[in-house]
Amino acid sequence: MSDRVYFFDTTLRDGEQSPGCTMNLREKVRLARQLDTLGVDIIEAGFPAASEGDFESVRAIADAVERAQVAGLARALPQDIDRAFDAVRGARNPRIHTFIATSPLHMKHKLGKAPDQVLAMAERAVRHAASLTPNVEFSAEDASRSERPFLAEICQLAIECGARVINIPDTVGYAQPGEFAELIAFLMETVPNASQAVFSVHCHNDLGLAVANTLAAVRAGARQVEVTLSGIGERAGNAALEEVVMNMRTRPAYYPVSHGIITEQLFPANRMLSRIIGRPIPATKAVVGDNAFAHESGIHQDGVLKHRETYEIMTPESVGRSGTDMVMGKHSGRHAVKSKVEAMGFRLSDAEVDVVAGAVKRLADIKKKIYDEDVEAIVLEEVFRIPDKYRLKHLHIQSGTISVPPTAAVIMEVDGQERKLATFGVGPVDAVFNTIAEIIGKRPTLEQYLVNAITDGTDAQGEVTVKIEHGGQRAVGRGTDADIIVASAKALLNALNRLEKKREDK
Repeated sequence: MSDRVYFFDTTLRDGEQSPGCTMNLREKVRLARQLDTLGVDIIEAGFPAASEGDFESVRAIADAVERAQVAGLARALPQDIDRAFDAVRGARNPRIHTFIATSPLHMKHKLGKAPDQVLAMAERAVRHAASLTPNVEFSAEDASRSERPFLAEICQLAIECGARVINIPDTVGYAQPGEFAELIAFLMETVPNASQAVFSVHCHNDLGLAVANTLAAVRAGARQVEVTLSGIGERAGNAALEEVVMNMRTRPAYYPVSHGIITEQLFPANRMLSRIIGRPIPATKAVVGDNAFAHESGIHQDGVLKHRETYEIMTPESVGRSGTDMVMGKHSGRHAVKSKVEAMGFRLSDAEVDVVAGAVKRLADIKKKIYDEDVEAIVLEEVFRIPDKYRLKHLHIQSGTISVPPTAAVIMEVDGQERKLATFGVGPVDAVFNTIAEIIGKRPTLEQYLVNAITDGTDAQGEVTVKIEHGGQRAVGRGTDADIIVASAKALLNALNRLEKKREDK
């Protein structure tokens, strides 16, 4: 048995199915490139048959990724498989990932199929996929609740038909680590041609056991793990990539396996995901959370000062939290800016570098220190924003403890036409949102409003994330500025622009 474990990242497919985690095409490509830098072996880019937008995203990722394999998901249907291959054919090593449910519950109530019909569908699907590419993965959906003899039979059949990866999903997070390890061992011992395929696992976190089940499967012989950044995904999510790989790195004697993940890219990758989907990394998140290497207890602090390993089993540097370098400022040239953004994983044109360099100089006039996070926020704000239907030009707020209600005066552009208005609110943010709503003639529902300081200090840039709903559609918007009220206005306009883009695409 090989000791190499392959990391199959499905952040862009299963992860994006997490409510509120939708990404546009440019964001998916940017994250895919970061996953490539991180060292994942396979990127599952999406479900091409789901929509034209999914198809275009998968194709763009296949064209953009330089090292990793790119997979497209497909039901066990010829038209799905053809669509998936059309999307990934431009990848360096395209993979078709086809699946069908195998548990009695799913076969009866979801598929309305008998076991022999499911076997026939799986055979046709895998043979068809293998006629297009030798890189075929077959998944037995809800495998952990399937009958073992039938599961072994369909795995054997899939390998005979050309599948080179057999994925055993714990689709609803039902399995326990011991029994899941037993299931993997059973299949590898029982399936006659098991040695001709790599066995994979895809674990969900409904009972909080996704990482534990994944690692138990690795101990039992699985050599591909299907994971997502920060564990995002359907319902309670998936096994978190950073937790799986750092268990392997921290406990090499217990997990005597190798992998290709560059762990120093874990925090940058998770931070990029957080910025794209508008969800902060929880402070107590294992491996990449702000508190993962923080020590407040006097006993802990004393121990760490005497010997770091007393309370730290891994270092911040090992996951990419080596601290921030304050190297940018008003005197930084465009070459320094270009070098910095490239080191952060961004690939910008010369014109885009000029935009970032100008924004860095403007920020340096009002902020003493400029950190990597500030530069990253500038790139996301100035370069990767949605094209503007609505654009903020000027904002003035009057607020305080006097009896006059907070007032916002807004000058903005709508389709290139300047509009201006002033109105009131119960607070400065409410006043801004009311004024913008009056200007554009729409009043979306604000479902979520989050404020986060990008760096330390009272002069830190504020990052605001909003989630809005209007006309049955939802969008997440983000805005960054040294003034938190301006950041709030930018976030709302970003969300409104995303809603307009969704309507255009539809």
